[in-house]
Amino acid sequence: MKTVAIIEARMGSTRLPKKTLMDVAGATLLERVVERIGLARTVNETVVATSVNPGDDAIYELCYKKGIQCFRGSEDDVLGRVYEAARKHGADIILQCGADCPFYDPELIDLLAAILKWGGYSYAANDMKLTFPEGIDAHVVRFDALEASAKEAKDVQEREDTPRFIWNHPGRFPIFNLEALPGSKLNRPEIRLTVDYKEDMELAKFIYEKLYPVSPGFTAHELIDFLDGHPDWIRKNSHCEQRSAAYI
Repeated sequence: MKTVAIIEARMGSTRLPKKTLMDVAGATLLERVVERIGLARTVNETVVATSVNPGDDAIYELCYKKGIQCFRGSEDDVLGRVYEAARKHGADIILQCGADCPFYDPELIDLLAAILKWGGYSYAANDMKLTFPEGIDAHVVRFDALEASAKEAKDVQEREDTPRFIWNHPGRFPIFNLEALPGSKLNRPEIRLTVDYKEDMELAKFIYEKLYPVSPGFTAHELIDFLDGHPDWIRKNSHCEQRSAAYI
């Protein structure tokens, strides 16, 4: 079965405009996301899915320059864009990603992909109840569930938020949510590792400047150990809005 990682990317973020191509210790945020996903053994192909809006030309140009596969589709119909990218690249399983998470954990991606394949689920994730740090997450979906969503979803939110149609029909699509074990190193929902605000970006840059040169393929456990050694930086973005769950 072919697993394709599809990264939803655009330049028009309202909270941190143009963050996708901001520099994070010598590479763009988007390149950091692509690099992290590439560490997962189960991912066969990675595709950046951006829009046909001229404002996103810079994303396409970066991908072309760096040899990253890029698909362009609707700006507002994100679900349709991801579906068309998955169909074009022959995906059986889709790893749905955002371009604002430079700390994807390859081990977690591989685990959720295995759970999806062998557990008979349509969708598997680990943040429908937030127990892991926000930003250390993964969302894996079968192509048939994504295709049904793309063909049937009518609600605006269901078109803007790729897996929402699946969340809204749990009786039809078997869903698995992985929770971090109580007391485990990764059970740290108070830590914020996604990039939505200026403070998030400052934290991401600090981690990549200090940890990446020592351990380019750092694990999630190494990342938490590093942050525990720098508690002031954990608090750097603690005031930023945190999600209580992926589907709220």
